[in-house]
Amino acid sequence: MRRILTLTFILILAILAYLGWLILGPATSFAQKNKSLFVATGKADRNSILQTLYSGAYIKHPGIFDWLGREMGIWDNLKPGRYELTQGQSLLSLARVLKSGKQTPIKLILNKVRTKEDLAGVLGRFFEGDSTDALALLNNPDSIAQYGLDTNTIMAILIPNTYQIYWNTPPNHILHVFYVEQQRFWTPERKQKAQALGLTPTEAYVLASIVEEETNKDSDKPLIASTYLNRLAKGMRLSADPTVKFAERNFEAKRIYDKDTRFSSPYNTYLNKGLPPGPICTPSIKTLDATLDAPHTDYLFFVAKADFSGYSNFTADYATHMKNAKAYQTALDSLLAHKADKGNN
Repeated sequence: MRRILTLTFILILAILAYLGWLILGPATSFAQKNKSLFVATGKADRNSILQTLYSGAYIKHPGIFDWLGREMGIWDNLKPGRYELTQGQSLLSLARVLKSGKQTPIKLILNKVRTKEDLAGVLGRFFEGDSTDALALLNNPDSIAQYGLDTNTIMAILIPNTYQIYWNTPPNHILHVFYVEQQRFWTPERKQKAQALGLTPTEAYVLASIVEEETNKDSDKPLIASTYLNRLAKGMRLSADPTVKFAERNFEAKRIYDKDTRFSSPYNTYLNKGLPPGPICTPSIKTLDATLDAPHTDYLFFVAKADFSGYSNFTADYATHMKNAKAYQTALDSLLAHKADKGNN
């Protein structure tokens, strides 16, 4: 009898040890280092989460996790969001994460974004909200008026940077996150620089967006900004090729032809004087500062150098500009013809 009791006790201990190992031991079933569990708004319930964990191959022993969730009171207070699981994590650790509602934010890295549609697509891809809802927000003048922007200038709210935002943050709250960063960027010093150029912060942003699309050479950026500021001061049209590309939504165009300069759009600065109605991309902080630091020059024209170095020739004289432009066009025609011949052979 004593032996039976001893064996029974040992068996109970073994069962408890096994259950303890199931709960406290490694319980993930994915190969990668981390995997995100998304708990959708309106679907933060037991059945939905268990189905996700099972079908998505997140954990072993979902039945044990269901029991643990009931014992810990998870299923009654589950919060939507993105929860990051680590390879080898235990069921108890996961249960504690879900019980606490401690999400892992999305690391959103924003570089160049050209259109509202592009931004809406980014938000729809990285966050719970739909891209259609995000675009509707960006096109709603009443919703964005609080930021001092309209449906043309709304992209000026974006300062390219890295943002930490929770996955289930709605589009209007994400927009407010962008606004907070925008306000942080526009320090009194930067506002004063814009004012000295005769620009509002939004106008400086629009000008910087053109500079951003004109060159990736940092040393040329202040000079390009200076050239455009001189044209504005003289009442000249900016005649900026990137604004035509934006108007036509042809961002891959290598050159602008006469027919393109006649494309009817308020963004076509060959046809319309002054700055376009809004930015044509989100300029980098480096480009924004280069624009704000534009030097005083007499430049009115610039064109890419014929050596294809990416740098530009600047001049205040139209005749010299046309000479530089002809040299570049000749070099470009020769290069394109060479590529065409090479492709045919």
